[in-house]
Amino acid sequence: MPIRICFPFTDGMVGGSHISALTMLRELDPARFEPQVLLSGPEGDLGRMLDDEGIPYSRIAMPDPSSETLIGLTSSVRAAIAHLKEGRFDYVHTNEGRNHVVWGLAAKLAGVEQVWHHRGHPRAKGLRFVAPLTARAVVSVSHYASPQPSNYSAGDRCRVIHSPFDTSCADIDRSESRREALEELGFDADSFIVGFFAQFGDRKRPETFVDAIAAALRENPGRKIYGLLFGEEYEAGFEERVRDAIERNGLQDRVLMMGFRKPAERWIAACDALLVPAVNEPFGRTLVEAMLVGTPVVAAASGGNIEAIEHGETGLLAKADDPEDMAKQLALLDDDPTLGARIAANAREHALSSFGINKHVRAIEDLYSEIAA
Repeated sequence: MPIRICFPFTDGMVGGSHISALTMLRELDPARFEPQVLLSGPEGDLGRMLDDEGIPYSRIAMPDPSSETLIGLTSSVRAAIAHLKEGRFDYVHTNEGRNHVVWGLAAKLAGVEQVWHHRGHPRAKGLRFVAPLTARAVVSVSHYASPQPSNYSAGDRCRVIHSPFDTSCADIDRSESRREALEELGFDADSFIVGFFAQFGDRKRPETFVDAIAAALRENPGRKIYGLLFGEEYEAGFEERVRDAIERNGLQDRVLMMGFRKPAERWIAACDALLVPAVNEPFGRTLVEAMLVGTPVVAAASGGNIEAIEHGETGLLAKADDPEDMAKQLALLDDDPTLGARIAANAREHALSSFGINKHVRAIEDLYSEIAA
C-alpha cells in the first residue's frame, strides 16, 4: 500500500514554503506515496492557488490558528489527532510556523511519523524545543537553517535538501521579456533595471533596496538605473515605510512599486540584475529563479545566500545592510556587461544541475523510504 502523507496548511498568503511543498508533492511516485493536502482557516490566497492549479485538497475545521493560549493549543492538537487518525495517515509533513508544533505534537500522540521541513531561522523556538521531541526527521533548506548540535537538538536527524525549482523557466526569452517591460514602463533601451521580488517585511529589507538605488545614483548621477519592487506587505506598516524611503531619497521617478505580478519569472528575466538585500534568509526562491532565467544576482552576504552564490562566479555578494556596497556591486554589472553575461551563464548551469525538481523529489522519497524501513 502507498504511504499516506498528510500535508497540513493554514489558508492565507502564499509564500515560498507553499510553492516548494506543492511542487514536490505533485511529483511524488503515486505507486509508493499518497499525499493529501489539508487546509484549515478562512478561505484565502493559498486555497485559490490550489483551485487554479488543480491540486486536490480537503478543508478541515480547526480552532483559531492564531490562538497562542494553552487551551487553544490543546484544542488544536486534539483536532489534528482526530484528522490524522480519521485519514489513517502514516506521516505528517509540516512546512510552516505553528503547524510544525500543532501537527508534530498530534503526530507524536497519534503514532504518526513527522517530517519537519524547516525553512526558517536556525534559532527558531519550535525547531529548538519541539522538533527534538516530535520530529522523526528534519529537512532543512540550507546548512545555515539547520538546527545547531547540542545535547537537546534535532541536528542528529537533519539533512539538507535544497528547495525544488521548475527549471523550465530557463527557457524564457529574456530579450522579449525586457522589450515588453521597457514598453510598459516607458524606459529607454539603455536603462539598467534592478528588481526586488519578495514580501515586504523586516528580513527582506525592502528599504535597503531603495537606499542601494539611491547610493548608486549618488556615485554616478548620470546612471540610468531604475528599481522595481515586486511584492506585497507581509508585516504591518512596511508598505508605508518603503514609500517613505522612496520619497526621502527623491526616487519617485526611479523606484516603482509594482505590486504582485504573475508569472514573476518573466519580470525577473526582464531585469538587468536582481538585488537580494535580505538578511538571515534560509534559502531564497527568487535568487535561484534569477539564476535559471539568466539574470545576474547581487545578494547580501548573509544566511543561505552564501551557500547559493560563489562571489564573482555565480553572482556577487555585498555586505549585509550596506547599501553603498550593494550599489558598488550593481555598478560592476552596469559598467561591464561581459561580467554579467559570464556570471549569468555560470549561475544558470549551476542552478540547472543543483536545484531541479527531480533531484529534490528523489531526495524526499529516499527519506520517506528510510523512515519506512
